[in-house]
Amino acid sequence: MPTRTKAIVLSKIKYRDNDLIISCYTQQRGLTSYLIRGAYKSKRSGTIAYYQLLSQLDIVENYKPNQSLHYIKEVKSAFVYSSLHTNVLKSSIVLFLSEVLTNVLKEEEQNTLLYDYLETALQWLDSETNYANFHLLFLLKLTKHLGFYPQESYQDTDVFNMESGFFENKGQHIYAISAANNKLLKQLLGMNFDALHIIKLQAHQRQSFLQMLMQYFELHLGYFRKPKSLQIFNQVFN
Repeated sequence: MPTRTKAIVLSKIKYRDNDLIISCYTQQRGLTSYLIRGAYKSKRSGTIAYYQLLSQLDIVENYKPNQSLHYIKEVKSAFVYSSLHTNVLKSSIVLFLSEVLTNVLKEEEQNTLLYDYLETALQWLDSETNYANFHLLFLLKLTKHLGFYPQESYQDTDVFNMESGFFENKGQHIYAISAANNKLLKQLLGMNFDALHIIKLQAHQRQSFLQMLMQYFELHLGYFRKPKSLQIFNQVFN
């Protein structure tokens, strides 16, 4: 039976000559994959534009529980980005984050809080001009929905332990983070996107913290692999 849901495009791959397979995070059922027949046919040239990475869609789907690929009966934009796919730097963020999200989002079940977070955060990025540190806070907040958000209570002298997810006052340990990353983590915890402008970082500081976050994801998600786009992404924001 056709059902309506919102969906965010995580990945896409061309299939055969004219078809497209997309993976979406949907509001109604979490991770879902769709086969878009004839997406590349000239007479349907407008169709492919809907399925850019991290696009927010309103779809009517034909969903059958026993199938791995489902079908979209109707599609329209749920939110039209003004800069996310046209600004070169923002497009780099989109490519990187879509790869991360494809890697970490595995649940085929409804998670409205996570969907709302992705939707709101991406709309914020689209509208902002000061976004150099967006991906750092985005990934940190994402860990709350994945189940390993860092402990928020700590003493000034405590150092974050990536393995336990807690701040500890035990001196150095194998998963202790650097002093600079420790300070930045404490600044970002509990911060809203609207306050990001107060964080001033140089490129090497941003890259060091991102590297730490990637290691943190690896420790807590056994299937996580560092994105292939990470090196290019760091060069763009150098």
